[in-house]
Amino acid sequence: MSLAGQDFHRFLERYRAEHADDVLVIEGEVSPDQEVTAVMTTLAARGREPLLVFERVGGVRVVTSIFSSRARIARLLGCQASRIHETYQEKARRAVDPKVLSSGPVLDGLQPRVDLTTLPLLRHFETDKAPYITNGIMVAEGASPFAGNLSYHRAMVHSKTELATSLHSRGHLWRLLQQAQEKKEPLPVAMVIGAHPLFMLAASARVPFGADERRIAGGLLGSPLEIVRTPKYGIGVPAASELVLEGTIDPEAKVEEGPFGEFTGYSSNRSTNSLFRVETLMRREDAILVDVAGGNSPEHLNLSRVPRESEMAEKLKDRFPSVKALHYPNSGVHFHAYVALRALREGEARQVMLALLGWDPYLKTVIAVDEDIDLTDDSQVMWALAAHFQPHRDVVIVDGLPGSALDPSASGVGTTSRMGLDATRGPTFEGVRARVSQAAMQRAARLLGDH
Repeated sequence: MSLAGQDFHRFLERYRAEHADDVLVIEGEVSPDQEVTAVMTTLAARGREPLLVFERVGGVRVVTSIFSSRARIARLLGCQASRIHETYQEKARRAVDPKVLSSGPVLDGLQPRVDLTTLPLLRHFETDKAPYITNGIMVAEGASPFAGNLSYHRAMVHSKTELATSLHSRGHLWRLLQQAQEKKEPLPVAMVIGAHPLFMLAASARVPFGADERRIAGGLLGSPLEIVRTPKYGIGVPAASELVLEGTIDPEAKVEEGPFGEFTGYSSNRSTNSLFRVETLMRREDAILVDVAGGNSPEHLNLSRVPRESEMAEKLKDRFPSVKALHYPNSGVHFHAYVALRALREGEARQVMLALLGWDPYLKTVIAVDEDIDLTDDSQVMWALAAHFQPHRDVVIVDGLPGSALDPSASGVGTTSRMGLDATRGPTFEGVRARVSQAAMQRAARLLGDH
């Protein structure tokens, strides 16, 4: 895919042309104070999840809700929705080193003199401390050229040249910051705000420490990610980025940050209170603010869930051939998972659930069901739980494990308990599903016609 193909503007033009019914354009003036979130919330209540284009939000164009629909994510990956997991894994395995360019659109508006108060920012919730960057992808580089790290971190303006941010996920960027602290040095980083959606998806990839998600982006895009080097620290960022902030994270400084509406649906002030000193601002001349819906929105959940689901589904199916499908429902934020299987022996569902609870540190509850249950339909899973599950026999609970730092019910030190619920029928289950014959259903369809 050429640089033009990795350009967010070209992506948006193409998508609007090919899927006009899946894009809603708001032409009127919209306030950056909560009104974008209010529009998304209202649409979601009506069962709608279009890609949203706001033409006028405080003088800037805003695009959001890109990942709110799994059907749209499937289009990004070039597959059917039922094949998201397999396709994501297949493409991610084709990881390729980025291609370094001498110039790109993001360098058109290089601003060595930084004033972050001029950034176009949105306030997503009334309970947020301030307007927030929700689509801030931090890029840090390791010792070798393409052994860097991409990760999402919320951020708010602390001063004209500083952002307050949080590394509460305690992931690879946190580990790099600890290494910098041991050397008594600041950590050079760049924050990308807006790029091709497949770059955004790659930034959520689950990879070992030292593996570079920019290589994953190349696999998803189908060609090397085209990057330019930032002026001061030479960090590789997408050449067609909308906005990039370059600077350092101070491993010692602590600043006030939060609360912010997190994926749990609660306003969270749990934070590492980190300070990002911005030294250079890069932006393309026609920059769009590419926003990620906050809170427990489908977009926020899907963006980080698809890579996690894909990895877990592959691991489970490789280890347990009886596993047929895996799904993390919106209703469970990142804390619930449903797994469908055809159990071949007693206790196998329990073994599968324990494996999943051990592999994914965010999960608190796994429900195992039979393969005839549609995991994307909460009501079917709840029916299986009602009809097949006996609490005295089908529950497994493990306590005292590390969990998500943002789980409002976790202990003060972040530990949680985890539970597996076996809602499969099991080998000794007796019961015949009530059903209507196919002939009768076809007759009913003819009788009803267009009614």
